[in-house]
Amino acid sequence: MRALCWMGVNDLQVNTVPDPTIVNPHDVVLKVGLTTTCGSDLHLLGGYVPTMREGDVIGHEYMGEVVEVGREVSKLRVGDRVVVPSFLGCGKCWYCDHDEYSLCDNTHPKPELAEPVLGYPTGGIPGYSHAFGGYAGSHAEFIRVPFGDVNAFTVPEGVTDEQALFLSDAVPTGYMGADFADIKPGDTVAVWGCGGVGLMAQKSAMIMGAGRVIAIDRIPERLAMARDIIGSETINYEESDSVLEELREFTHGIGPDSCIEAVGMEAHGTGPQYAYDRVKQALHLETDRGSALREAIMAVRKGGTLSIVGVYGLMDKFPLGILMNKGITIRTSQQPGQRYMPAMLEHVQKGELDPSFLVTHRMSLEDSPKGYQLFKDKEDNCMRAVFKP
Repeated sequence: MRALCWMGVNDLQVNTVPDPTIVNPHDVVLKVGLTTTCGSDLHLLGGYVPTMREGDVIGHEYMGEVVEVGREVSKLRVGDRVVVPSFLGCGKCWYCDHDEYSLCDNTHPKPELAEPVLGYPTGGIPGYSHAFGGYAGSHAEFIRVPFGDVNAFTVPEGVTDEQALFLSDAVPTGYMGADFADIKPGDTVAVWGCGGVGLMAQKSAMIMGAGRVIAIDRIPERLAMARDIIGSETINYEESDSVLEELREFTHGIGPDSCIEAVGMEAHGTGPQYAYDRVKQALHLETDRGSALREAIMAVRKGGTLSIVGVYGLMDKFPLGILMNKGITIRTSQQPGQRYMPAMLEHVQKGELDPSFLVTHRMSLEDSPKGYQLFKDKEDNCMRAVFKP
């Protein structure tokens, strides 16, 4: 089959690779219907996530059709249209039993690569380096899904392929961010980032009862999406004298009740701290540019909640003292999409949530390297490039 492969830093190529097969009796194999770029993939391209190997198939946000099932699969049939959360759960361990599927004990086949860094391995994720399991990714004609009954959700009638696609990762990550923000009716929520996850966090915050949602970004087209499609108030930090002062004005001097950081380790920013981060990151003395996260910590009101859904590694100058002295609650995780899937599907069916507007570029798998270039460089107003194998 054809698949998009990581061949080195900033080098993606479409190659012919072996077709996936049933390995364990709980596996299913999908014919990939749609698969999309994700901001966290850019960390792989830039070399910031270790243990990528030449030839690895990338991609983790996808939906498709079941074409083969293992003998222990009972809920799925060949021909079912399904969506799969990016992190894989087994459905049987302590973590899955407590709805913490992204922390699954049984879906990481290479725990020795994660334990030295994390202490314990996470669940596995397709297409995201051997430190997260080494599974072949979704930017391919076919993909193997372990524990199919746990991880593959049948897409109901009335939900389109493009809507279902983003329930794999962008929507559950944003939805989790809003869930973690402990939103009370009428709360003010500030969200850093107007990419796919940030926009879904904004919409989810509204669904969960936020009175005001304020979006912070620098790209006019993305800020326009936040305003015109989501209904958020917006701040362009490159045009602002002080984001913190603007947020104080929005909130009568108190600060947002909750802040959601949806940017991650390659955040842009301004000023000497941003220059410091860029130099240290270039020299591989740290992995993260923490401008957005530090600003969110400063901005959240005393006693407020900080929800972190951006992907991070090692960051210098983390302001722990500010968190402690302000009494801030922090929630963070990789998304357990299985926990949220029933609610997300219901929101889509009711017309309360439609993530399909995130699709700005539709391409074949053969054109996927070009799609990633557009996505990385934010050219041609690219929000998400979607590939149809």
